[in-house]
Amino acid sequence: MAVVAAHVVEPLRLRAGKALFARVAGPEGPRNREAIHRTPGPRWFPEGSPIRRVHADSAMFVGGLSALLLQTLHPSAMAAVATHSGFRGDPWGRLHRTSTFLATTTYGTADSAQAACDRLNAVHARIQGVTDQGVAYRASDPHLLEWVHIAEIASFLRAHQRFASSRLTRSECDQYVAQTARVAEALGVSEPPRSVAELGARFAAYRAELRATPEALDTARYLLLDPPLPVPALPFYAALASNAIALLPRWAAAELRLPRWERAERWTVLPTGRMITGLIRWAMRDPEAER
Repeated sequence: MAVVAAHVVEPLRLRAGKALFARVAGPEGPRNREAIHRTPGPRWFPEGSPIRRVHADSAMFVGGLSALLLQTLHPSAMAAVATHSGFRGDPWGRLHRTSTFLATTTYGTADSAQAACDRLNAVHARIQGVTDQGVAYRASDPHLLEWVHIAEIASFLRAHQRFASSRLTRSECDQYVAQTARVAEALGVSEPPRSVAELGARFAAYRAELRATPEALDTARYLLLDPPLPVPALPFYAALASNAIALLPRWAAAELRLPRWERAERWTVLPTGRMITGLIRWAMRDPEAER
């Protein structure tokens, strides 16, 4: 019976994993994955290192969405995204590009990782403008880039420690922050944090600049209530979204007018998040992709 069940379940797992990978990585995903993992040459990060473990786990599905919500709270960053990114017109294209960038810088050769950063820097160099409050911004501003960086890695790390199959130790958490600094420097961040303590201090230093603009509230509603997904996928997305909200600092959720109920989070939201990330991990398991 076990053999028969395996013959039935394994094709379903492979089909589900392929569909998820296609949704996240796009039509060029298989080709990009082959190039990223199979091209010989030195890498920025060794096999088994914390950054590879964090970025390979399905907890990134929650962490990535939580990071997007958190990043909207800087008015200049939000203005740049709202005016220049076109994320509403092509949300999946943006996701494909972001996931490819993360995979390339985490697992690709040193040359390809640097080239990916150079391409993104060239895009940032063309983005500038003025917020509705009359504040000038540049996407290449190191201060703005640092906010995007710390909001992202703080969210990734929190999600990993809450949902991953194997948590990082305290020392490995510091290593993760230090390793992500390598990418941040290549993107123009002057002095990125290199430990969890530095990350927390830097995060606190931005607090006075952060608030929910109308664009941020509108983006949060779009991300949480109007995602471009087929109807059968919406319940699964709702579970990821509720956990992305629960991952936010309480002040950030309050700024975005997102409800938080501790009892519901403990007894319903968190268990559901663990179940969904576990299912994603099972479906997308690829022993050769992360070694």
